[in-house]
Amino acid sequence: MSTTAQPPQAQNSRKTTTSTSAATASKAARLLGDRRLPVVVTATLFLVMYLVGLGRYQNYGFGEPQVFLNLFIDNGYLLVAAVGATFVILSGGIDLSVGSVMGFTTMLTAWLVEKQGLPILVVIPIALGVGAFGGFLMGYAIHNFEIQPFIVTLAGLFLFRGLCLVISKESIAIDDSSVSSMAQAQAQLGVGFLSIGAIIALVVLAVAFYVLHYTRFGRRVYAIGGNEHSAMLMGLPQGGTKIAVYTVSGFCSALAGLLFTLYIQSGDPLHATGMELDAIAAVVIGGTLLTGGSGYVLGTLFGVLVLGLIKSIIQFEGTLSSWWTKIATGVLLCAFILIQRAMTARKKT
Repeated sequence: MSTTAQPPQAQNSRKTTTSTSAATASKAARLLGDRRLPVVVTATLFLVMYLVGLGRYQNYGFGEPQVFLNLFIDNGYLLVAAVGATFVILSGGIDLSVGSVMGFTTMLTAWLVEKQGLPILVVIPIALGVGAFGGFLMGYAIHNFEIQPFIVTLAGLFLFRGLCLVISKESIAIDDSSVSSMAQAQAQLGVGFLSIGAIIALVVLAVAFYVLHYTRFGRRVYAIGGNEHSAMLMGLPQGGTKIAVYTVSGFCSALAGLLFTLYIQSGDPLHATGMELDAIAAVVIGGTLLTGGSGYVLGTLFGVLVLGLIKSIIQFEGTLSSWWTKIATGVLLCAFILIQRAMTARKKT
């Protein structure tokens, strides 16, 4: 039985096809291994959504510069809370107390200003100190008692929400002129304006970017989140870093609560309920791995902007329920978790 030899052209064609497939697979593998991929995807998603909204609602003023600036004004408090959550998630932890700390801050601020007559400039450091101290206690318990962050911060969630009800079971409106002046303060940009809350949020973002990418503390956060055992062998201060990231999260949650107070101008036991889930969603959609060690705080900014843009599009649509925001957020979370899964699998191989 004889076999027919393939001509040299066919053999060369097969080799070329094989090498091309291998090169394509190699490029895809490198792309999945690039830590910047989720941030690029989120930024591209935001751009596509904005362009779609621009084309669909152009006659309704969607293209006005102020509509874009309103994304920062309406979501400044969420950006600050998400920045704090980014520190925790990068270190490999989780903080479920964010929303409760925000709600407690609104109640504490309203009670001290309206019921106790304290000036807002005195109340601000008190509120920030309480939030930071609460984060410190949770970080201390997580490290020294070796309890899972989920359990400790869940306890913090119930504790701070309960303290809201201890202060008052009813909403407390803030009629103080100083608070009203701060809430109505605007920075004119020529094409529009930003509120004081939006400006503070951008400042917090800039500080967080510098700390995470240009300081020794930031490098420790990434190292512990990437591989805690290796970080221990390198002699990095795990305990101090863990406690510090939860302290930062508590501080940012309290600051977000203050910005939310300016936005709402009231305190209520139910304020910011579920806000911790929005903050975590923004961080994950922004490309930070839930396992820690990989992510960018600028990605968190795009995550917040995507969530804010979803709300804006639903408002411009007019016929959709606000619950579609939750549905869209859930779909995006599933998509980005799948991307994270693919990146993690590539990293292991």
